[in-house]
Amino acid sequence: MTAVAEKARPKRKVRPAGRVGSLRSGLTAWLGRPLADFHLLLAIFGMLTVLGLVMVLSASAPGQVASGVSAYSVFQKQLIYVCIGAVLFWVVLRFPLRRLRHLSTAAMGIGVLLLVLVLTPLGDVRGGARSWFTVGPISFQPIEAVKLALALWGAHVLVTKRALLSQYRHLLVPVVPVAMLVFALVMLQPDLGGTITLGVVLISLLWFVGAPMRLFGVIAGGAVAGAVVLAVGAAYRLQRVTTFLNPDADPLGAGLQARQAMFALAEGGLFGKGLAQGSSQWRYLPNVESDFIFAVIGEELGFVGCGLVLALFGGLAWVGLRVASRNTDPWIRIVAATLTVWLVAQAAINIGYVVRLLPVTGLTLPLISSGGTSVVTTMVVFGILANCARHEPEAVQALRSLGPGRVGGLLKLPAPEAYRPPPKRKPVRPSTPPRAPGRNRTQQLPVVDERRMAGRSAPPSEYRRRETRRVNQGRSEQGRSTRGRGRYN
Repeated sequence: MTAVAEKARPKRKVRPAGRVGSLRSGLTAWLGRPLADFHLLLAIFGMLTVLGLVMVLSASAPGQVASGVSAYSVFQKQLIYVCIGAVLFWVVLRFPLRRLRHLSTAAMGIGVLLLVLVLTPLGDVRGGARSWFTVGPISFQPIEAVKLALALWGAHVLVTKRALLSQYRHLLVPVVPVAMLVFALVMLQPDLGGTITLGVVLISLLWFVGAPMRLFGVIAGGAVAGAVVLAVGAAYRLQRVTTFLNPDADPLGAGLQARQAMFALAEGGLFGKGLAQGSSQWRYLPNVESDFIFAVIGEELGFVGCGLVLALFGGLAWVGLRVASRNTDPWIRIVAATLTVWLVAQAAINIGYVVRLLPVTGLTLPLISSGGTSVVTTMVVFGILANCARHEPEAVQALRSLGPGRVGGLLKLPAPEAYRPPPKRKPVRPSTPPRAPGRNRTQQLPVVDERRMAGRSAPPSEYRRRETRRVNQGRSEQGRSTRGRGRYN
């Protein structure tokens, strides 16, 4: 009866629920297109850039007017850096990734040299740290470029040695010693925020190359110990930790930023007060256009504006890791994943200390906070990510067969090159050893354990095979003669 009832029961067809189902199917179909990741990255990049310019103008204008200078002074400087970054974004987008990989070693060497020079009198001191170079009206921090160089060079070294990464010495050397040298140079400035982001880049490289979990346990223990030593070793770092634990202990001193940021977020409500209508930018919140610009977003754009920022960085995380997973070139995979984690982690740290989940570290919100070197470097990173998206196998095939498309034609982008894995090297067989003078050819050669000397996977050499065949042939002839005598006698 049960079988008959099951046969008689009609099967229900699962249909998508109206508009939601059609929207989901359409979105799935669009995401399956070859250049979907490239277009998504461009959209996220454009929205973050525009939002950053608007918020820098809104956050800095009232304070500049109160100081007696032009309301557009900070905005004009930020706009100049954004234009420089846009040009570099386009250059990196057209630059061949294979050549960029080859140049990563030289870039890393130049970056370490700049970190050494910035500690000399050539460097400029700002905010208590000697971390700037100033050439006329232009100033920049070399640490931002070194982060990018470490990601590119570290991925190059690890991919080159990927067949030997099961051994710790090949996994750690030379990437970890060079990174430790860079950490030491940055802490001599001192720059705690730069050290944190460098640590994020190093951990991402080791994670995506497949390092064992016990190594990350050791790194976590060392990071905690190092943080405790650094916090105790400097008075201002210890003050940041104590202020994070109890910001109400000094409400008008060390705890002023944390308290005012929370007040700004609370006053914003759901939709905010509107652009340039907040009170934080009237010097109530220090560093409002750089470190604490997320508080201004919460006050002027409300919960909706904060949700938009979180959605954009969440989308960046998803698209960047999707680009890494869809590529076949191992260097592109590691670079795309590492750069994505770097930007998203920096944004999470900045938002975390604004909402009092983390101690203040001085990291900027990528593409939104005011800061020339940070904005230019972030735009270059977006250019590399977009270039990686164009090197997905389906995107390469589509661009080479159907043309560059509207965006590619507008930006004059060349067709990307398909990934070709390096040819496998054949094992080199050991050459035949020379015969000693006067030795008889029929004399038995010394037995050498070649497999132990050359490795278990090394094949026997030619003279060993000839000698083995000769011995086996002699044994077989001796066996036939013995059987013959036994048969006929």
